[in-house]
Amino acid sequence: MAKTRTEFLCRECGGNHSKWMGKCPDCGAWDSLEKFTLEVESTKAGAAPIWGAPADAADSEELARSGIGRAVALGSVPEAQVSRIPTGISEFDRVLGGGVVPGSVMLFGGDPGIGKSTLLMQVAAAVAARGGSALYASSEESPQQVRLRAERLEAVVRAGGAGKLGERLLVMGEGNVARIVEQARKSRPTVVLVDSIQLVHRADVSAAPGSIAQLRRCCLDLVALAKSTGCGVIMVGHVTKDGALAGPKLLEHLVDVVLSFEGDRHSAIRVVRGVKNRFGSTQEIGLFEMRGDGLAEVETVRVPHAGGPSASGCAFVATMAGTRCLLGEIHALVATGFLGSTKRKASGLDASRLAMLIAVLEKHGGLRLADQDVFVQSLGGLRIAEPAADLAVALAIAGAFTNRVLPQGAVAIGEVGLTGELRTVPQIEQRVHESLRRGARVVFVPSSARIGGGATSADAPHAGQIVKIGTISAALELLSPAQRALTGARSGATVAVPSSSERVSSGVVKGRS
Repeated sequence: MAKTRTEFLCRECGGNHSKWMGKCPDCGAWDSLEKFTLEVESTKAGAAPIWGAPADAADSEELARSGIGRAVALGSVPEAQVSRIPTGISEFDRVLGGGVVPGSVMLFGGDPGIGKSTLLMQVAAAVAARGGSALYASSEESPQQVRLRAERLEAVVRAGGAGKLGERLLVMGEGNVARIVEQARKSRPTVVLVDSIQLVHRADVSAAPGSIAQLRRCCLDLVALAKSTGCGVIMVGHVTKDGALAGPKLLEHLVDVVLSFEGDRHSAIRVVRGVKNRFGSTQEIGLFEMRGDGLAEVETVRVPHAGGPSASGCAFVATMAGTRCLLGEIHALVATGFLGSTKRKASGLDASRLAMLIAVLEKHGGLRLADQDVFVQSLGGLRIAEPAADLAVALAIAGAFTNRVLPQGAVAIGEVGLTGELRTVPQIEQRVHESLRRGARVVFVPSSARIGGGATSADAPHAGQIVKIGTISAALELLSPAQRALTGARSGATVAVPSSSERVSSGVVKGRS
């Protein structure tokens, strides 16, 4: 009989310790060590040093071919040709880097009720519809409840009818990981979906489901299943009240991909974001919209031509999410506050950068905001952390304070320095092209930006105008109502907006009423 050893695992960093302590010495978290029992093999053969064990000729030949067990030159290692498994949901495949890698393990987390099970059911149905097979193991619902969700999401129709659903999309209501692994080895599915890992358990582990011991053993069993059979395993994980994945960080270390499903449950927009990805970038995001028949893919918003940001305090910005350009809408509200106790609140934006922009507007824009409460938000649940949104945020705040608006169909791109100078941002040309393709009539960029001649090519259905600006004071002049004349200027032109001290002869009004 194997001996047991008691250890303590930190649920914050996953560190192992031989005794309980009030504070984890690795990460410094208080009261984070939890007890679990580990089986230890005590045979003499297992304790013998491995470097003295001889290998037979067959083993030596196999190791020599594979390069495992001995050091080889990096250039002599054969390239691995791994073909991904596309799910058929482009937004989901975008975050994964093109699809599910065979033999990989993925952890998918999100708030309760946000739509994790809905998205995974659609992924399973899409894989089955493309000729693959999927095993959906639910430890929280019965097969009848899973079938009800599938019918509501029209997964039966997408998978090719009721007959195809029974052949390629297998469902089991089971929380025992041994039975899930056994069924997966028998059916050999393309993808195995476990909903959720916190309720999966092993019968030989004397701990409640969701404990550290159960999570560790069950996750290791699923990882071994993926590596031995080559199927992709997707596990649903719960999150804490702080939004972090529940359980120890050990789960994130064991899996290959960690995805976060974000969004307000009272809003229709959902965002899939990569937290960890061994096979791709973590900068990509996928946009979905919750509807009555499931989650629908969202490409991006369009800049309205008429009736656009007609209210004061509205601005559009082209932000990058990996290799994808998204158009975000920023709203600002400036209200009278009390000097010395004003509020600066940001939703979806960097609060420290908001305070910096307010200081720049006071110093170089001539706006008195010291006694004003400033509230800024990014609509649609889109989080914007890059400096490219500085110009749009500054124009939204100035417009809300002076009760003025930007031209209809305008997009602002640029970084604002502490000296009031506007600086260019990476991939500025791609941002401009995407803004024009999405219906922008005028794009405001820094004067140092280098824009090629393709901004008004045939790929843009509505060729617009590029306006270059040098300073934040010159940018504030765009809020004048007379600036609407810019929208009627010649399409495809590039205009340089002068500073407030220079005379304007190109139709741009100098002063601010």
